Amino acid sequence: MKLHELSDNPGAARKQKRVARGPGSGKGKTAGRGIKGQSSRSGVALGGYEGGQMPLYRRLPKRGFNKPNAKQFAVINLGLIEKFIALGKLDAKAEINEDALVAAGLTKGKHDGIRILNKGEIKSAVKLVVTGASAAAIEAVKAAGGSLTVAAAAE
Repeated sequence: MKLHELSDNPGAARKQKRVARGPGSGKGKTAGRGIKGQSSRSGVALGGYEGGQMPLYRRLPKRGFNKPNAKQFAVINLGLIEKFIALGKLDAKAEINEDALVAAGLTKGKHDGIRILNKGEIKSAVKLVVTGASAAAIEAVKAAGGSLTVAAAAE
């Protein structure tokens, strides 16, 4: 096979409609934009305007509340910690704190702290010190013979 013999599958790439290229093109003269008015000009961004009708974003009710100072936790699952211990990236005998978890590559950063969740299973007896943890995660670590301490976030 040579370079000039390569071709795409039939019908894989449709030809682009070339507008404003004469009356024979089917989109000549005004190029499908109508005659006059705002939308016939270039640089038009009409956004959510619906021609005098109440726009959709104003018809729908406002729902919920977004806390402006909400804490953003980095979430790590127990199964992932066990996997990293098996790979040798984490030492199960030493205390595993947030800096060790970031250094091992479990999360990119600490954000407002690291929170441990009970997804997957942990077999190693580890000593974890993190900002937050679910009740199920604390129980799972204790059942494996380890300890999970929830320390206050350093602010």
